[in-house]
Parts: sequence; C-alpha cells; structure tokens
Amino acid sequence: MIIPINTQINLIFYSIVAGILTGILFDIYRIIRGFENPDVIITFIEDILFWIFSGILVFIFLLYNGYAYIGFYLYLYITIGLYSYFRLLSKQFLKFQFKVIKIISKFFRIVKNLLVYPIQLMIYNIFNKNK
Repeated sequence: MIIPINTQINLIFYSIVAGILTGILFDIYRIIRGFENPDVIITFIEDILFWIFSGILVFIFLLYNGYAYIGFYLYLYITIGLYSYFRLLSKQFLKFQFKVIKIISKFFRIVKNLLVYPIQLMIYNIFNKNK
C-alpha cells in the first residue's frame, strides 16, 4: 500500500512525539517508583506493567491521529524520539519534577500545620486547665 508523502511526514512526526511522550511517562514512573530497587520481582512486575500500559497509550495515540500503520520504521522513529528525549530533556524534566514535588509537599506541610496547630493548641489548653 502506497502512503502519500504528507501522511508519511505526519507519521514520522507523531511517532517521534509518541517516543518523547513515552520518555516523559517513564520519567514520571521513575519518580513514582523511586530510584531504589526494593525488590527485584516487584520492580520487574512494575516495569512489565508500565511497558504494557505505555504500548497501549502509544497505540491509542497513533490510532487517534489516524496513523496506526505498524511497521519497522514506526518503531525506529519511536526509538529515535525516546533516545532524543533521554539525551536532551530527561535531566531537566527530572529536576522540574523534583522542584514541583518539593513545592507541593511544602504546601501540604504548611496547610497541615495551619489546620493541626489550632487543634493542638485547644487540646493543650484544655488539659492544662485541669491541672
């Protein structure tokens, strides 16, 4: 089947974007999983589930864009997208994720302290009045 040139260019573009998105998902997965390996079997199962989920998402992404042609070149362009993401953007994205997590955790810690401190103060005053 002959594919028109504009469709081929779109297929290349969307395959590279799918590889980049897979790299972003993998970095998010690494943050969630943690960098320590608690157990080899659990890590293996988590990795298998991630790659199944990632494969389904890539297929849906390419199917949504109308280019669900499966060929060797598709895997090649997804690999190029993954490689370019890991070489160019992964470190910056991980730093950004750590900063976002730090800001969110600081926000929740402040909110928790603002909510818990008045309750602790009331409990302290109640129990000290009895003495």
